[in-house]
Amino acid sequence: MKEVAIIGGGILGLAIGYELSKSNTNYKISLFEKETAIGKHQSGNNSGVLHCGLYYKPGSLKAKLALEGIKEMITFCRDNDIQHEVCGKIVVASDQREIKLLDDLAERGKLNGLSGLKFLNAEELKIREPNVKATKALLVPEEGIVSYKQVMDVMAAFIKSAGGEIYLNNKVIGLSKLNENASLLKTDQFEKTFDLVINCTGLFSDRTYTSLTKHKSPIKILPFRGEYMHIADQYKQIVNHLIYPVPDPQYPFLGVHFTRMVNGGREVGPNAVLALKREGYKNTDFSFSDALEALTYKGFLNFLSKNFKFAVGEFASSLSTKAFVAKAKKLIPDVEEYMFTKGGTAGVRAQAISPEGELLMDFNIIKENNQIHVLNAPSPGATASLSIAKYIIQNYI
Repeated sequence: MKEVAIIGGGILGLAIGYELSKSNTNYKISLFEKETAIGKHQSGNNSGVLHCGLYYKPGSLKAKLALEGIKEMITFCRDNDIQHEVCGKIVVASDQREIKLLDDLAERGKLNGLSGLKFLNAEELKIREPNVKATKALLVPEEGIVSYKQVMDVMAAFIKSAGGEIYLNNKVIGLSKLNENASLLKTDQFEKTFDLVINCTGLFSDRTYTSLTKHKSPIKILPFRGEYMHIADQYKQIVNHLIYPVPDPQYPFLGVHFTRMVNGGREVGPNAVLALKREGYKNTDFSFSDALEALTYKGFLNFLSKNFKFAVGEFASSLSTKAFVAKAKKLIPDVEEYMFTKGGTAGVRAQAISPEGELLMDFNIIKENNQIHVLNAPSPGATASLSIAKYIIQNYI
């Protein structure tokens, strides 16, 4: 029996534990989570969207695993009676420049293997989304919404039913290498020897890598907070689908969009602002060491110099509801500030940035001896979690 330690109780750590438990009874899973419950960070604070691979560079690992991942996730949800809906998404171009970008996006989607992509005429758009203003609109029928909390609960229950353990409130603090094939893992609660250690710590993946390997991490993670506003129930009929703007190819963020949720609610957002704490969900959250590390990192300074106007606009929409709503009006002109309420989702995204200021968008997984490190798993990491887990098992274990 091989003892496997997974560090991180988010959806990817759970998916790896689930797939290992399901595929091979020779593995005993021990999953360590520093919080008192699973999925407390990126996995439990996202918009609950099922992404099918529209945006990603053809041929990239992310494009491949996104398409496989959404199919596997939908099957998983059906098999386990998990709340989900394939409701489709509409991507909106608002001017002539964006029409060209939308055409390119549709072509990219076809190259990535998406099916059913369709440009909607004015009448078709009006039937689906009568309040949306668009110069051109693309229907992406394969996208949907899901309760990732339910997904994680099912994965956790399976791991435990297969004989695995989930240790909550157990922060991993270090590792001692016994030999090439065995390591003594230390938490703030106890120590145990493992044959394989898998790092799935998201916002702390780079720090965990350094802590376990004693090497400098090849990537740097910076936290970007995304804030959503809730659409009051009496106005939620203004949105039927997922409605997204055409993303600006200069930036990695998808822009303020409208999200239909599995609980029946509607949200609009997010912005994207540097968080001054790796788990800083409010603009008042602050860590001196985290802030100093981010603000003095050469990669962030280069990113800021290249994207200053963008950064200022995002920061403004964090501080001002009026500025936030102005972005939403680009898609639905009739929305007004009084239609929104505070208390929408706020999440912190782990964004890998190169020293040159480039945002690293593809998945990044490396193996060192008996350690596997998932250093970068940005969106669609949640949607593709099952396919990422299978990829890791097939290629690294």
